[in-house]
Amino acid sequence: MNTIEIELNGQTFLDSVEPRCSLADLVRDRAGLTGTHLGCEHGVCGSCTVLLDDEPVRACITLAMSANGRRVRTIEGFEDDGPMQRLRESFAEAHALQCGFCTSGMLIAGRDIITRNPQATPEQLKGALSGNICRCTGYAGILEALSLAISKSAPPERI
Repeated sequence: MNTIEIELNGQTFLDSVEPRCSLADLVRDRAGLTGTHLGCEHGVCGSCTVLLDDEPVRACITLAMSANGRRVRTIEGFEDDGPMQRLRESFAEAHALQCGFCTSGMLIAGRDIITRNPQATPEQLKGALSGNICRCTGYAGILEALSLAISKSAPPERI
């Protein structure tokens, strides 16, 4: 067992983990934050996406020990985040979810996309989301939600 200390959603989290423990298992099983979903457990589907020092990572293939001394933000850690609030509202307006399994990963990836490229075109959004799989929606509503969130953050046009 190894001792790990991370900043998890703004709070210090200290625990002992096996060297093979994934970051997803740490946040779900040890910290009780079950919004990080495990889909493929191979880093392909994106359902387990979290931020590690503000960079999106696949928590299922990231070893927990690699997060030692770093900041981890899960879907539960965005209560006061403007871009995430706009994105959540846009997901609801665009009916961008069905079963909800991929939603946490889509929201975190989507937030990263619209904050890094606030002028993203629909084609750029499509490419940027290619690492997140949704088996229900066909992506039209998700892409619409991202575009809507971008338009909400744009400065008002002058008349």
